[in-house]
Amino acid sequence: MKAGLLKRICKAYATIGQSFGKWIIPIFVGLYLLSLRLLNFVFMKIDWLFFPFKLNRKIKKPILIVGNPRSGTTFIHRYLAKNKVGNGSKLYQIIFTSTILQKIIKPILPFLEKVSPARFHSDEIHKTSLNSLETDDPSLLFRFFDGFFLYAFILTWAKEDLLDWFQPKVRDNSQRDFNWLQTMWKRTLITSKSDRIIGKLFSISVNVPAFLKKFPDAKLLYMVRDPLNVIPSGLSLVTGVLDSMFGFWSFPEHKRQHFINRLYNALVELQLRFHDDWINGRIDKSKVAIIQFDRMMTDFDGLMDEVLPFIDHNPSNEFKRNIKETAEKQRAYKSGHKYDLTKFGITEQQIKNDCKVIYETFLNQKVNIHVQ
Repeated sequence: MKAGLLKRICKAYATIGQSFGKWIIPIFVGLYLLSLRLLNFVFMKIDWLFFPFKLNRKIKKPILIVGNPRSGTTFIHRYLAKNKVGNGSKLYQIIFTSTILQKIIKPILPFLEKVSPARFHSDEIHKTSLNSLETDDPSLLFRFFDGFFLYAFILTWAKEDLLDWFQPKVRDNSQRDFNWLQTMWKRTLITSKSDRIIGKLFSISVNVPAFLKKFPDAKLLYMVRDPLNVIPSGLSLVTGVLDSMFGFWSFPEHKRQHFINRLYNALVELQLRFHDDWINGRIDKSKVAIIQFDRMMTDFDGLMDEVLPFIDHNPSNEFKRNIKETAEKQRAYKSGHKYDLTKFGITEQQIKNDCKVIYETFLNQKVNIHVQ
């Protein structure tokens, strides 16, 4: 299936116009994204004048955090980076990819925060800012006007279901996307003065075998959480952003439900595609650790005793003390965010039926990490 750049732009523009009656603002947003792309292109060329050797080096032993949004990926991503296991990309580094440009932009981040899309996120659900470590998925939107973010926030509104545009088995952009991630991660390592990248991409759930082929020395942490929690939490996250930006919950019910049904199916598909690759032997299991969310909350220290050898990291005594302290906080933590499934027009039984194999394979038994 072909869905070239021009086709994606035209479909997104038509979808926004037909769904929201907005025909002028998307033009200015598109011009902004084009300007951003050109700005990054110019400054990334300049990067080569200052960092030729560092930009020629390979990405070694990357750590990738994978899993549905709201499955604990952000916590483990930021925790590992904070304790110097490696480093990941901050949101401003994802938007402004050039190392030189990042140095120019950083002093004015407080001003840019006032106009950043990050301000539409609820801190209660997902605290973020331009200077926060973030998922690398938006980089595909900014660079190629493509990827799961394009589907989740825009193309889910289209009359026809366009999820296949983002299925590697139907439309495979693996090499394009992985090459770009490598380009971006090299610059992140230069800016952060680190030698190991910790990436986070929920969209890789549908393409783990190809990622491991591109990065054969990578280690993946796949986060899995009860679908009865992770799916409504994911829906709450996205609809919350849309409500802050456009007043989502004031839309007609049929329009809201159309969007929710599409996003729900995509969130289920992310889990099922990983599961299918896992049980059918397409994933090298020696390179992937299954991390159960509940265990991360109740047995964090025991979990880290398995995770750190798996990712080949020898913790300092200070890090070990921090793990013990964090484990106590995790056990005492109580989320204040509640989800009402009826608000989304879905039921517990529907989720249990659609995600039956996820429970059977990953959740109804303790999963140990076997270091090989």
